[in-house]
Amino acid sequence: MGDRSMYTKAVHAGDDHSSHYGALSVPIYPASVFAFTDADEGAAIHNEEKDGYYYGRLGNPTQRALETAVAELENTDAALALASGMAAVSAAIFTLVKSGEHIVAPQSMYATTTNFLHHLKERFDIETTFVDATNAENYRAAIQPNTKLFWIETPTNPLVLVTDIEAVTAIAREHGIATVADNTFATPFNQRPCELGVDAVIHSATKYLGGHSDLTAGVLVGKSEVVESARHGANKFYGGNIAPQVAWLVIRGIKTLALRMERHNSNAFAIANMLGDHPKVEAVYYPGLESHPNHEIAKRQMPGGYGGMIGLDLGTVEAGKIFANSVRLCTLATSLGGVETILQHSASMTHATISREDRLKAGITDGLIRLSVGVEDVNDLIDDLTQALDKI
Repeated sequence: MGDRSMYTKAVHAGDDHSSHYGALSVPIYPASVFAFTDADEGAAIHNEEKDGYYYGRLGNPTQRALETAVAELENTDAALALASGMAAVSAAIFTLVKSGEHIVAPQSMYATTTNFLHHLKERFDIETTFVDATNAENYRAAIQPNTKLFWIETPTNPLVLVTDIEAVTAIAREHGIATVADNTFATPFNQRPCELGVDAVIHSATKYLGGHSDLTAGVLVGKSEVVESARHGANKFYGGNIAPQVAWLVIRGIKTLALRMERHNSNAFAIANMLGDHPKVEAVYYPGLESHPNHEIAKRQMPGGYGGMIGLDLGTVEAGKIFANSVRLCTLATSLGGVETILQHSASMTHATISREDRLKAGITDGLIRLSVGVEDVNDLIDDLTQALDKI
């Protein structure tokens, strides 16, 4: 699609009308088995000498349309759609790292990724060093002779910390280390890590790509050698394949991705500024604020905008709970990236499985609220958040 606007790309990414009898909406192919015209064709498709499908777990035309769309949006070679964001995380890691090898990852990031990396150490002898990823040089300092992967998450969950992607990938190339970036929070509308040098990107498509809180899916996208290795390895062996009905829902969500992200960005920017001026709020974390310690990096590597995620610290567990219980328009829930505004008290929800010591070390304070700003009228959202803050 060349240099077309992201607004145009989001609507038309993955289009191949001739393959689907002219259907503007990609059909859902629920088949788990595909027939061959003869034995020779069956052998050729099985051996990848001819393009085609033979078994639902290994792909179908609906899944391929989604993969083509995400690869176009991220401006990279290939994509693999999976059943969840964690299926994408595990596929990426198991493709690039094996027992006895080492990973460097952010100390503050999505809690289930952190827990998965601890699980890998216990079960598979894959060790991870967790670093302050806001300083790229910390990745270099953590390198060991067996380091095979730098994991990047930017902006991070839930503190929206920012990592300099180009700086980390430059260090990785010097040492022959692979890089994977979790781009769930930013989406390709705001940030395209493959253009900044990473080998692969993962998305929890459950969030902004789907966009409507009605599906669970993941995508691994990036260099062909990484994606195809995952397709024929982790995807095939661990069974995290996406259902065609879900793939279709993600495709439909992507059609409005640019429109939704534009609104998420503008709403979050206005709300972050309001929260920054409120006396009950001890700290606001949003890459679009000049007060954000990595604002200049975010400005450089997030040309589309700063996203819809905000962290705010209300000081205490009690204040966090009062606020969470007092919102009326906003919804108290665990996920993010939908059209509706969702908030959670991180210490008692997503990060409850992590010890308080590790949680505080990662910056997840007792009164931290993670706010996923939706696409409602911004004044209605500000009114609701203000009345909830007044209850503290």
